[in-house]
Amino acid sequence: MGDRLTFVQGNEACVRAALYAGLDFFAGYPITPSTEIAELMSVHLPRRGGKFIQMEDEIASICAIIGASLTGQKVMTATSGPGFSLMQEGLGYAIMAEIPCVIVDVQRGGPSTGLPTKVSQGDVNQARWGVHGDHAIIALTASNHQDVFAMTVDAFNFSETYRTPVILLFDEVVGHMRERLVIPEPGAIPLVERLKTSVREGVDYHPYLPREDGRLPMSDFGGVHRYNVTGLFHDMWGFPSENPQVVHDLLRHLVDKIDSHVDEVTRYREYFVDDAEMLLVSYGSSARSALHVVMERRQHGERIGLLELQTLWPFPS
Repeated sequence: MGDRLTFVQGNEACVRAALYAGLDFFAGYPITPSTEIAELMSVHLPRRGGKFIQMEDEIASICAIIGASLTGQKVMTATSGPGFSLMQEGLGYAIMAEIPCVIVDVQRGGPSTGLPTKVSQGDVNQARWGVHGDHAIIALTASNHQDVFAMTVDAFNFSETYRTPVILLFDEVVGHMRERLVIPEPGAIPLVERLKTSVREGVDYHPYLPREDGRLPMSDFGGVHRYNVTGLFHDMWGFPSENPQVVHDLLRHLVDKIDSHVDEVTRYREYFVDDAEMLLVSYGSSARSALHVVMERRQHGERIGLLELQTLWPFPS
């Protein structure tokens, strides 16, 4: 078929990428400036055999995708500032229970209702620290529509690889502006599928016992294995435990499974860094303005470069 050229909003680029990645289930509550994602999902996802549900709020939305993910589905929700705040408890549950899911946050001005139709990047720290307690998280961002597509696919791949929620942050400018997007032909971008357990029915199954490579296979909930899922610290069977060694080992696993793979999840772009005496660091739509400034100042003889971050957390080492 070949690549396909389109002219779309950033929110639509995200939808097309999610479908490309094999999205099965979307639950969300419309909120500016992410609403177009839900609207387009309601049309296109059912045509692909997937399920779309508009929930009553963002708390229900993240809980719905957690449940769907446990049954073996690739899942996603989309929101913005206030909705992202409401999702924090569910996000923490997904981190602790190691449930793959993708949360897209199209950022707007805040706090509270703030500036719903204006650009901001105020959820960056919340993406890392919004959930209470020690944990690691993967948070990606994008400054243009081609990056939105690529980072959305990466979000699904990372989520399935590391059994973790992945947050994709872009902002109102990227979400609403229109620009060209090249949609790769199917198969051009490798897709990571859920790692399923090889333990047969009737054999003792340890749902939270990682393999030697650190990856944790899953069994579809409601399938041949019966197991416990909880937000409490738990043992290899999934049952709650306050044993200090169990708590220590699980916490180390939750952090190390991401922090020990920083090089694999790190995405960034460098401009004019080889001779730079001054380096700007930027991300999202502001990286476009930063690049314009860098190119303008270099024309005046200044040795200035730009590091555009695409992975915000874990911070590139």
